[in-house]
Amino acid sequence: MPLPRSREHPTLRMPIGSRAPHTSMRVGACGMWAPGRDSSNDRHLDQGGPISSETRINERIRVPEVRLVGPNGEQVGIVRIEDALRLAQEADLDLVEVAPQARPPVAKLMDYGKFKYESAQKARESRRNQQLTVIKEQKLRPKIDPHDYETKKGHVSRFLEAGNKVKVTIMFRGREQSRPELGFRLLQRLADDVSELGFIESKPKQDGRNMIMVLAPHKNAKAKSKATKNAGSDES
Repeated sequence: MPLPRSREHPTLRMPIGSRAPHTSMRVGACGMWAPGRDSSNDRHLDQGGPISSETRINERIRVPEVRLVGPNGEQVGIVRIEDALRLAQEADLDLVEVAPQARPPVAKLMDYGKFKYESAQKARESRRNQQLTVIKEQKLRPKIDPHDYETKKGHVSRFLEAGNKVKVTIMFRGREQSRPELGFRLLQRLADDVSELGFIESKPKQDGRNMIMVLAPHKNAKAKSKATKNAGSDES
C-alpha cells in the first residue's frame, strides 16, 4: 500500500534542484535568531536622528572650530572649539551658537540666561504695545449739504483720534459721474480739515462709480487730542 503524500501548499511548491531564497539572519540581544535588516538603517540610527532646532550652547556645540565673537561684539576670529569653551569658562559666560549655518558656525560669548530673559521681556512688551489696525468708513455725496458735511467730518475726526484709519468714499450717481473733480475737491477739503489728526495714506482714486481716499492717524493724534481736551477743561 503506497504511503500517503504530504500536501504541499501551492505557493510553496519549488522545482526540483532549485534553492530556497536566502534570508539573512542575525542573533538578537536575547540570543534568538531574527531576520536581518538593511545596514543603512543602522547607519541612520547611528547618526542620532533629526537635528534639534534649539539653540546650541557650550558643550552642545559639536564642531571642530567656530568664528568667535566677544561679549561686546568684537571679532576674535576663527578658533578651535576647545579654546572657545575655555575662554567662555574663564569669563564666566556661555558660548552660544548664533549662526549655525555659517562656515564655520558663528558663536558668541554671552550670559545666555540673561539673554533669554531680556528677549522674552522685549517680546512681551512688543505684544502689549501692538495695536489692531481698524479701518472705519465714511460715505459722502459730491453735493453734500454743509450740515451733513460737518457731521461726517466729526465722525472722521473721532475715528482718527481713536487711532483708527478711515476710508472715505465719494458716491457718484447719474450725471455726477462726469464730474470727478467734485469728488476730488471734497476729499481734499476733508483731508485739510482733519490734517492735525491724520494724513492722506492713499490718495483719491476712482473705483468704478466711487472715488476712494484713505486717511491714517498721526502717531501722537490720540495724545494730542487728549491734551487739547484737558486744556479746554482747565480753562472752563
